[in-house]
Amino acid sequence: MARHIDTGNNGEKLAVEMLVEKGYNIHHTNWRNEKSEVDIIAEHNNVIVFAEVKTRSTDYFGDPAEAVQKKKQKMLVKAAEAYIELNNCDQEIRYDIISIVINKGETKIEHIEDAFYPFASELD
Repeated sequence: MARHIDTGNNGEKLAVEMLVEKGYNIHHTNWRNEKSEVDIIAEHNNVIVFAEVKTRSTDYFGDPAEAVQKKKQKMLVKAAEAYIELNNCDQEIRYDIISIVINKGETKIEHIEDAFYPFASELD
């Protein structure tokens, strides 16, 4: 498997472990609907959390969270809407980003809660 795929998979495992330690209930990982995917769908304090995980081997080019731009946000919102409809969810929802840098054996994880708000005019 390509190194960047291994890095991403490792980051997602670390993100799940971190969320579980914080008391989150993990519902799904890598949940797909059509062309959209959500890395982690979890629940915490009766809020459904749709989390995007970005993992890098360096932060030389900036924080990994900066890679979650409007296009990716739009895809995440589309997948979340499908999930909500398919599962008849009536709970509050939230979009989080988990930024991970794994460099030379050192791991830095940042959990950004309410990372963005999906306003239709901004996502077009």
